Amino acid sequence: MLELLLTLATIASTIFTAILLLLPSRYVKHSPPKAVSSVSADEPKISVQVLVLGDIGRSPRMQYHAVSIAKHGGRVDMIGYKESTLHPGLVDNPLISIVPLPPPPSLLRSKTLPFIVIGPLKVLWQIWSLFHTLAYRTKPSRWLLVQNPPSIPTLFIAIIICFLRNTHLIIDWHNYGWTILAGTRGEKHPFVIISKYYEAFLGRWAPTASFTVTHAMAKQLRNKPYNIRSPIFTLHDRPAAIFQPISSPSARLAFLKNLPETAGHTNDIMGGKTKLLVSSTSWTPDEDFSLLLSALCSYSSTSTSKPLPPILAIITGKGPQKQLYLDRIASLTASDQLRNITILTSWLSVEDYATLLACADLGVCLHMSSSGVDLPMKVVDMFGAGLPVAGYGAYESWGELVKEGVNGRGFRTSGELAEVLEELFDTKGEGQELDKLRVGARGERKRRWDEEWDGVAGRLLGLCD
Repeated sequence: MLELLLTLATIASTIFTAILLLLPSRYVKHSPPKAVSSVSADEPKISVQVLVLGDIGRSPRMQYHAVSIAKHGGRVDMIGYKESTLHPGLVDNPLISIVPLPPPPSLLRSKTLPFIVIGPLKVLWQIWSLFHTLAYRTKPSRWLLVQNPPSIPTLFIAIIICFLRNTHLIIDWHNYGWTILAGTRGEKHPFVIISKYYEAFLGRWAPTASFTVTHAMAKQLRNKPYNIRSPIFTLHDRPAAIFQPISSPSARLAFLKNLPETAGHTNDIMGGKTKLLVSSTSWTPDEDFSLLLSALCSYSSTSTSKPLPPILAIITGKGPQKQLYLDRIASLTASDQLRNITILTSWLSVEDYATLLACADLGVCLHMSSSGVDLPMKVVDMFGAGLPVAGYGAYESWGELVKEGVNGRGFRTSGELAEVLEELFDTKGEGQELDKLRVGARGERKRRWDEEWDGVAGRLLGLCD
């Protein structure tokens, strides 16, 4: 009997020792703080892991977080999928390490198996890759800043990591994962209901603090079903320094000549004979491109009886419905329903996209808020470039960003968008209304991301006074 007990004790001790050895290292805060004579990559002011369960290059706000932290002397591990071109501030920065998440195996990315099989397997892969990366591939950090959505499995893994590594969790709420899911499956779907309460429970229980993109979202998070009692700070999206107006006609001319999409229309755009319209879309159901397409068809029809200039519409972005709409555009063009309208698609570098916005006459935003309380960052970028905006505005938080008739115009239907285009581009008005909106848009660019971030996130992280 004694031998059996000794054997069991030895086994239990071995298992316990193995678990201790396998546990990830923990963050150790020096108290009093360790003296640092100068900021360096080896001795940062603070350390932060910035997590995006998505393409880093298509997550501008999280990239801006990383750049701002490094600017103030913090060390950053930028974690996510590395698929698109990164923000220039992330590249070759000694204080920022890009830690790419491994993509799922090709079998999980294919469409050979049904979703009921692929879905759970993909989540299991994400759980493993997230845990391994956060626990073992990176150094322990003082803070973990997580983008939400997606919340599954991000929030669950983030909570475990913060417990194991003595890290403080900040959730940056861009929207709600369950409302996006409800847009395709309906609010009564069992998985949507589970997702809603999963997100609400972990969001309430987990964070040291939360950032939100609007005041309306912060207010909502303090009430049911979230009932978050930890501090919530509104950190509005503001334009980064790369988005600036173009004041020099020669610079505008040079860019339009060099960009393949505008090269053949440069003289007409510069002379005001053709209007340059830019829209950025993810080609998904929550950005209904048919609104713009129908409005352009209506504009084309009206141009036969009113003095309306031609429109060159450049649509940037990638997404699942792109080919569907490209086929529809080709069909409408062939049937002569887009007379006076040229629609081109493009995928540009950050620098070229910023300059294109500055060269355009009008930006169009098709973002439809699934929650009613988020805001599209693309509008912020347009304002940074001094570009007035026409955007879908049938949700609560729209007014926090766009002032009707001051820096932009809102619409709810394709008919209303067509009316906005006709009013702003009508040659009889000599562009006065568009010029008025442009002045308002340029006014919005005065408060930049750095100022907004320093006053909210910088103070919370202890990087700014």
